Amino acid sequence: MKKRILGNKNSGLEISEIGFGCMGLNYHRGPAKDRGEMISVIHSAIDTGITMFDTAEVYGPYTNEELVGEALAGNRNKVKIATKGGFKLTETTNELDSRPESIIRSVEGSLKRLQTDHIDLYYIHRVDPKVPIEEVALTMQRLKKDGKILHWGLSEASAETIRRAHCVEPLTALESEYSIWWREIERDILPVLEELEIGLVAYSPLGRGFLTGKLNKNASFEENDNRRDLPRFTKEAMEENQVIVEYLNNLAETKNATTAQIALSWILAQKTSIVPIPGTTNSSRILENVAATEIIFTENEMRIINDEISKVPIVGERYPEAEKKKTGR
Repeated sequence: MKKRILGNKNSGLEISEIGFGCMGLNYHRGPAKDRGEMISVIHSAIDTGITMFDTAEVYGPYTNEELVGEALAGNRNKVKIATKGGFKLTETTNELDSRPESIIRSVEGSLKRLQTDHIDLYYIHRVDPKVPIEEVALTMQRLKKDGKILHWGLSEASAETIRRAHCVEPLTALESEYSIWWREIERDILPVLEELEIGLVAYSPLGRGFLTGKLNKNASFEENDNRRDLPRFTKEAMEENQVIVEYLNNLAETKNATTAQIALSWILAQKTSIVPIPGTTNSSRILENVAATEIIFTENEMRIINDEISKVPIVGERYPEAEKKKTGR
């Protein structure tokens, strides 16, 4: 598989052009599946050439990192691990907490669960408004000097916050939702990332499964599947938003591809500094996702596609109000 570099071309992080989002292996996508089977899925991803595996302390909490750590233990020299912290976790709540002592404690815990002596890319999962981002950057600087993390990033941060953080300790990547049905970062965020040579790791590139064309208004979501609470996954919203899937279906026919492959190849075609991280619990889907890297769009095709999808009104917010308030800080 081809590689891409997140961050500065001379000192950035080189990874496969498609990564793997590990969250859904045992968290927020219904009841957890067999652990051994999910470890096999990760091994299948490695076999296809994927080198970036993304997890987080809060997924579970903790259990996703443990699963990823076990799966990657014998392959550590082949892969890069990204994880996220910045929460104070209790049995009932996840409070934002980016104080230095909290971050350091989180990193130490992640290192143990991931069975590694360093984290390739460590993100602040959500910006804590109570802690100046400059102080957070200094904590990251300290952790880099100690060799516990090699690169750092932010997740769902504003352009201003990105600039302020980068001035203190250069960021390698921003992790943000980005897909054909969520393009808001194109206006303010992507220009800043390009200016500062910061990569973008695009989570939910398949719209949490919606852009695969496998879901419709009659879809039901099991307990522990967070899509039950997301405004875009009400029956009404999914029915209205089928128009974007129909457009992808038509494109897929012209490229002899699947709708999911078109959604991923569209992201890859935007900028070479963007890496999508689709997740799956099915090894065959990994092969499908990786094959998206072979689909090529001409500049004219991309211009037409972007014009057309810009005309499609997307119904429903991506997060409930409480979660929405934690993004874009």
